[in-house]
Amino acid sequence: MESLYAEYNRYIYHLCLKLTRNKAEAEDLMQEVWLKVVRYESSIQEVDHLKAWLTTICMNTFRDRYRKNVRRSKHVAYQPEGLDVSLLDLIPSDEAGVSEILEQQDVSVMIRHKISELDSIYRTTILYFYVHQLSLIEIAEAMKVSIGTVKSRLFRGKQRLKDMLLEDARTREYVQIA
Repeated sequence: MESLYAEYNRYIYHLCLKLTRNKAEAEDLMQEVWLKVVRYESSIQEVDHLKAWLTTICMNTFRDRYRKNVRRSKHVAYQPEGLDVSLLDLIPSDEAGVSEILEQQDVSVMIRHKISELDSIYRTTILYFYVHQLSLIEIAEAMKVSIGTVKSRLFRGKQRLKDMLLEDARTREYVQIA
């Protein structure tokens, strides 16, 4: 574990700093990442690419923190000034509320509609990969094309879908620009 830390500590810190753009938050995020690595220490022998594994842990931890902060800020930001409630009551539960479920369903319908507007090769590739969760090899075999073709279709299809979602005022707010 010490050698892993020594080898990748600077890399993880710089990745955290790039994600958070704040030194203190980067250090907090990095600490969470290393805690997860220690928690899953028994899995390290099964990992082929340690740097990719660590990057994935870092990215997922950052996303989880971001979502948690957004969810919390939604509930705390819209409270009346003289609220006489414990702060703990303002923290949302892990279960989605009715409005969140309805919003997710609406977004799902809008995205499915946009996917149906894609060219058939992009639509099919995206559906195979994300809905049916086929591997790139399985998609290549099903579509009788090379893996490289599947990768480029997936990339172009996602880019076209993103452009379509950004063009539509109803879906624009749900698109992550990165």
